[in-house]
Amino acid sequence: MKLRVIVLLCATFLVPRFLLAQEAIGDPLLRWMNRIAQRQLQERQKAIDQIHTVAEAERRKQKVRQTLLEILGGLPDYNGPLHPKVTGQIKAEGYTIEKVLFQSLPNFYFTGDLYRPNQPGRYPAILFQSGHTQEGKPEPQRAAANLALKGFVVLATDPIGQGEREQSYDPQLSGPLGGWSVPEHIQAGAQCILIGESAARFFIWDAKRGIDYLVSRPDVDPTRLGAAGCSGGGALTTFIGALDPRLKAVVPACYPNSYQLLFAGPDPDTEMSFPNFLGSGLDVADYVELTAPTPWLIQATEGDYFTPPGTRLVYEEARHWYGVYGAEDKLAFFIGPGPHGTPLASREAVYQWMIRWLKDGHGDFHEQPVHLHSNFDLLVTPTGHVEDIPGSRKLYQLILDDFHAKKRQGTIAELQNELHKLQIPSDGSSPEMKVLDESNSPEARRQHVKFESEPGVEIEGELYIPPSPSGRKPAVLLVTDEGPYFQSASTDSLAKRMAKKGRIVFTLEPRDSPGENTRAPFVGNWVTNSRANQIGLNLPAMRAHDILRGVDLLSARSDVDAGSIHCGARGVKGVWLLLAAAVDPRIGKVWLDRSPASLRAALENTLNTNLFDAVIPGFALHWDIEDLTKAMGNRPVLWTDPANWMNRIVALRGPYQYRYVLGDTTELADAQDNAYIDEFLK
Repeated sequence: MKLRVIVLLCATFLVPRFLLAQEAIGDPLLRWMNRIAQRQLQERQKAIDQIHTVAEAERRKQKVRQTLLEILGGLPDYNGPLHPKVTGQIKAEGYTIEKVLFQSLPNFYFTGDLYRPNQPGRYPAILFQSGHTQEGKPEPQRAAANLALKGFVVLATDPIGQGEREQSYDPQLSGPLGGWSVPEHIQAGAQCILIGESAARFFIWDAKRGIDYLVSRPDVDPTRLGAAGCSGGGALTTFIGALDPRLKAVVPACYPNSYQLLFAGPDPDTEMSFPNFLGSGLDVADYVELTAPTPWLIQATEGDYFTPPGTRLVYEEARHWYGVYGAEDKLAFFIGPGPHGTPLASREAVYQWMIRWLKDGHGDFHEQPVHLHSNFDLLVTPTGHVEDIPGSRKLYQLILDDFHAKKRQGTIAELQNELHKLQIPSDGSSPEMKVLDESNSPEARRQHVKFESEPGVEIEGELYIPPSPSGRKPAVLLVTDEGPYFQSASTDSLAKRMAKKGRIVFTLEPRDSPGENTRAPFVGNWVTNSRANQIGLNLPAMRAHDILRGVDLLSARSDVDAGSIHCGARGVKGVWLLLAAAVDPRIGKVWLDRSPASLRAALENTLNTNLFDAVIPGFALHWDIEDLTKAMGNRPVLWTDPANWMNRIVALRGPYQYRYVLGDTTELADAQDNAYIDEFLK
């Protein structure tokens, strides 16, 4: 086929350059995680190389499908009515746009525009999912209208968090409080992982229900169904293409990419990347292979950040797989010109593919000019927001329902076992420390140091050694904070004040990839957390391990009283410290400042701040932060200004020593700090 020839010529010269780029990853933590990812992918490849017969392929397909559903947390168990409504129509020359509203789950509303030919009949149908445009369904309207003119029924959708389905819309802002669709997806992604699910399950379910709606229409031939989409819509098309056998033609664009390049590249949005995906022995080609020999056209563009070489890796592996079925003609690969998106050449390739497989090749694939409507013209609801429909539910409420259905309180013994499985405890050995530089002040001698927390992971910190008489001294470990620390004092200032009181102080910065922080509102450095989850690791747990390696360093010093080590942290980093303290009794006392008081409370709203930095998959189903303090036994916790997930002070109940501070002036801060420091150091 002509499309395939174009791609092979384009992609061949690009692969080496991008493969070499993998060796030039600048961030040390990303480089370390990428090595793990590539080892996992190599192990997967060994399994793929053993597939030579249809029977072997079918056995792997069964295993892959089961694994995907486990990673997703299953799909919703609901077969109730859609309650569809057509709220309006737009008549155009040769086709009509129907404004469609239905419920994919009870009172969870789905909005879409359905494009159908004006002539009566039963037509093949296509689910066309939008990419990450805030407006949602207007994005693919040029392609949808052209497909309607060519004899297809097309449903263009608003994904969750986009178009009329924004989850944090505020009328005063006239927009989403979360910023836009991707941060809303990230928020939901963290909440889902907290209860052992992936946010993708809800997006996939929406797509399934969209197909259910198409099949229910009298003008649709249910035996001729297809799916298409670009970018985020390309990812959702890939997923529903893999999991819904009713589809007979699939065209994902600007997403399919092997994690051989993708892992350290443009990491996908949270509903586009599943927890423990690589750790479970999967790669993106598994989606395509899961439905072989269903016809797939895999698309990319020359300037796409989901690079053509990565797409080619998916295609080449899947082509071998389709060869096992004797179906090489049912898989093709097309690279369009220009940047990320669907240029004319790519759209016409979609038309050609759908005509070939859903209309027996009868039709003209060339694009025709059509009128493009404004977002306002295409609105399904009167206000443009499904949340204004009485009884309408938001995604966080569905996640909360799942939590209540699945939760089971775990014991402290089970918690300790889980923390050990997460490899939080250290072996107690003394890490080799390198002094990078040092300086002196009246309060203390400061050493900038580095050590290995585990092979390949280097941690830096600052040691403050007081100029007091020789002998063993109590020690303090403080987790470094980026901003104001413990009532407006910086970490450095606080460390000097504690050193002045005769303590050896170590300020520690656990592992991170700061260059990956998108600085999007509220979500923190979700990318690094997501990458760790993909390879079956957990970043909060690894950071807790880093803290314990800092305790190892202090315990091994001849000038430290190993029986008197206290630790402090601020904000979400307090969760890392509690994870460490729950498994290591060497931490005698903990000071938390403005740390979130409950993980389960993070499920009760659409927005949270830095939640990804505290998420352990499935943890909230069995334990909460309070359980971590219970695991510490009689060791005290000083908790100043306990906070919720929007950094607002809340009342805290339990056996804690804590202060509720109403004032926050500079005059009060110094006095409060001194009181807290004295209490902490007791």
